[in-house]
Amino acid sequence: MALRGASTGQLARSLRAAWGQQQSRALVTQSLPDLPYDYSELEPVICAEIMELHHKKHHQTYVTALNATAEKFAEADYKGDIATMIALQSALKFNRGGHVNHSIFWTNLVPPKDFEPPSGELLKAIESNFGSLDNMISIFSPKTAAVQGSGWGWLGYSKDSGKLVLETTANQDPLSTKGLVPLLGVDVWEHAYYLQYKNVRPEYLKNIWKIVNWKNVAERLEAAK
Repeated sequence: MALRGASTGQLARSLRAAWGQQQSRALVTQSLPDLPYDYSELEPVICAEIMELHHKKHHQTYVTALNATAEKFAEADYKGDIATMIALQSALKFNRGGHVNHSIFWTNLVPPKDFEPPSGELLKAIESNFGSLDNMISIFSPKTAAVQGSGWGWLGYSKDSGKLVLETTANQDPLSTKGLVPLLGVDVWEHAYYLQYKNVRPEYLKNIWKIVNWKNVAERLEAAK
């Protein structure tokens, strides 16, 4: 973003363009999505206490902060307050990412009783890109376990290459920052697993595959193509 020597109007337009789609959505009040299952239904993989805290407290915090920050950004934009618009960008990115990432995460999960392995075009894509589902998992899990601090592990789709890609993002950065469409996201912030798995992140990642909603992943892949 070229800011030096630009007029106030140009700076404001640059900031709006930088947030583009994110900002147009953020100005519409966001709300916490309902889960497609009860908090206890992902047990024994993820206990009800974690699910309730994760959804009601952590995700809600991102939604609340996003709405408040978006309102401040809109007010600053109206006033032509460029300094405030710039200062709010990191909070917009962080909270928008937290809301988007968690909204994907919830739909990527399914109660163990409803689990079905991947099939059809999704399975073909996994086998074409990684050899087998087991091989994909053997790459995904340690790659995600190695995320320093907080972040996410992802199975994404590249529109450029038409291939599935395994990637990680830090903090609440959405996968779109890597130019990929998110198909499956796994939260490795400690709030997602610590009450149950303590500091053994690899054990959480080993068990998460028992509750992946592959039907949802397949729908996301179909929509991305």
